[in-house]
Amino acid sequence: MVEDNYTFASEFILLGFTNREDLQVTYFVLFLAIYVVTLIGNLGVIMLIRTDSCLHTPMYFFLSHLSLLDICYSSTIIPQTLLNFLVEKVISFVRCAAQLFSFATCATTECYVLAAMAYDRYMAICNPLLYSVVMSQRLCVGMLAGAYLAGVISSTIHTVSIFRLPFCRSKRINHFFCDGPPLLALSCSDTHVNEAMVSAVVGFNVLSTTAFILVSYLSVLSAVLRIRSVAGQHKAFSTCASHLVSIALYYGSSLFMYLRPGSRHSLEHDEVVSMLYSIIVPMLNPLIYSLRNTDMKNAMRKAKGRVVSSLSTHGSWSAERRGLP
Repeated sequence: MVEDNYTFASEFILLGFTNREDLQVTYFVLFLAIYVVTLIGNLGVIMLIRTDSCLHTPMYFFLSHLSLLDICYSSTIIPQTLLNFLVEKVISFVRCAAQLFSFATCATTECYVLAAMAYDRYMAICNPLLYSVVMSQRLCVGMLAGAYLAGVISSTIHTVSIFRLPFCRSKRINHFFCDGPPLLALSCSDTHVNEAMVSAVVGFNVLSTTAFILVSYLSVLSAVLRIRSVAGQHKAFSTCASHLVSIALYYGSSLFMYLRPGSRHSLEHDEVVSMLYSIIVPMLNPLIYSLRNTDMKNAMRKAKGRVVSSLSTHGSWSAERRGLP
């Protein structure tokens, strides 16, 4: 009997958002729409930054990688969720581990990319004369490489510390993807050490980058308040507004999700919070950075003009080929 209790799970069942058959198609259409909007928005941001020379700056270099991470984020979770709405909600042990690893890598890397963007704003506003010298291509690439490296190391520790446990209480994950807290709840062994390790890794990544962002923006605030003209203050704040909104959404939900005491975890509430930072935020980021950013709006207008001009030229050429006046 003891041996049966400690058999290892070869697959899991993701319970998802609902078991009601009449809502499966509705949820499928909703999540498919979110995924399409996320892909179009973030790919659009990447293409704008690559094609518009005015956006070839450190700030938009980091923003393009933020969009790439948001695409990876969504692609790690939503396709499996869509599949679960249509067929049996089963995911293999290996695929579950791979999903957690990919998700944790994107989540951690995004923390450090957001911190790098905060440093970029600090240098641009507090040290404008040194900005082009300090924020060199070499430094930007190095910061980005460090962010991805931190993401891989953190997610490796995160994944190994969870999947080395025996899962014998149940195969049913009370969540819509393979995340840490609901997986730890399935283990039949003592998880205190593993929970402490996961919390330590997540806590270090989130709190260290949060502290760095706070220090950067406190310095920015101090510098902006020393600007005498209201127009100058507004212009300085406007360059940071989109970034601050994105940080508030992402870090607020992440801190709530991972850094509470274990006794206060409610898997039903965690599901809603997880949806916010893993699905909704990646969809909203392109809107946040496009609608409140003058450079992005100008780039979109120029791109629209190029498309209209190209279509007009093609139409004229086609008319000439057909011999029309």
